[in-house]
Amino acid sequence: MFEAARRWAETIKRDVVAIYLAGRDARTPWLAKAVAVAVVAYALSPIDLIPDFIPVVGYLDDVLLVPLGIMLAVSLIPTELMAEFRAAASEQGRLPANRMAAICIVAIWAVMGVAAGAWLI
Repeated sequence: MFEAARRWAETIKRDVVAIYLAGRDARTPWLAKAVAVAVVAYALSPIDLIPDFIPVVGYLDDVLLVPLGIMLAVSLIPTELMAEFRAAASEQGRLPANRMAAICIVAIWAVMGVAAGAWLI
């Protein structure tokens, strides 16, 4: 059971890198690219829909939403392209560090937070 879970986690990790690569490739259809960018941004975001400090429920979004988003993105990417991205992801191993992307993600969440606060007031 633990071996199967470990293999599944490794597959998810590889597919996150693969859809990151798909999001940056011009051959990827625009809808698949939008979903891929959104899933990678959410997976890397320090802010979750449900905060992780809430026992059990806090990790449900990470355990459910990210894999479902990955499966959606993978299903939207043509099979031959996805095989190419998976091979490149296996070679690369992990996502490249990008401070500008991190700054953009935090800025987007900050703007959304301010907008939500203004709406509530």
